[in-house]
Amino acid sequence: MKPDLPFDFDVDAPNATMTINREFAGRRQMVWDCHTQSALLNQWFAPRPLTTKTRSMEFRDGGHWHYAMIMPDGQEYWSRLDYVTIDPIDGYTALDGFSDPTGAINPDLPRATWKVSFSEAGAHTVVRTIVTFASTEDLEKVMAMGMKEGMTSTLERLDDLLEILTKPEMTS
Repeated sequence: MKPDLPFDFDVDAPNATMTINREFAGRRQMVWDCHTQSALLNQWFAPRPLTTKTRSMEFRDGGHWHYAMIMPDGQEYWSRLDYVTIDPIDGYTALDGFSDPTGAINPDLPRATWKVSFSEAGAHTVVRTIVTFASTEDLEKVMAMGMKEGMTSTLERLDDLLEILTKPEMTS
């Protein structure tokens, strides 16, 4: 059974932003690692029933994460996250966009700036993600594509992974 943890998803259309606040049952270092290591991202960063595979990742200022979300039938949806700034264990900023398999950004789909911060809440961690788009139209486009539902499912998968990663070893 999953813990009932706070989750707020607020859309500010006039300012072309969405703010996602989500609490996780895990220490900040573990939640940070799940957001910044490709081996862990591949285990949770896609809504069900999709899976994720990383083509390349350099988690550093000026680095990137190039990955695909894959449908059960094998269809791939490529994206690229370009890291702008990284403040270890506290947060990072990045440019997010849809791409092709080579990593070239698709100019026909919205691109956004992500500001992600991590803070302690007792034994838990709160992740605050502020996503800013170039226009209200871009925000509305991703919302129509199912951003809220997709993000909700994706974050539930992180809950599942954290439960596995933080489970105490069984001893007899």
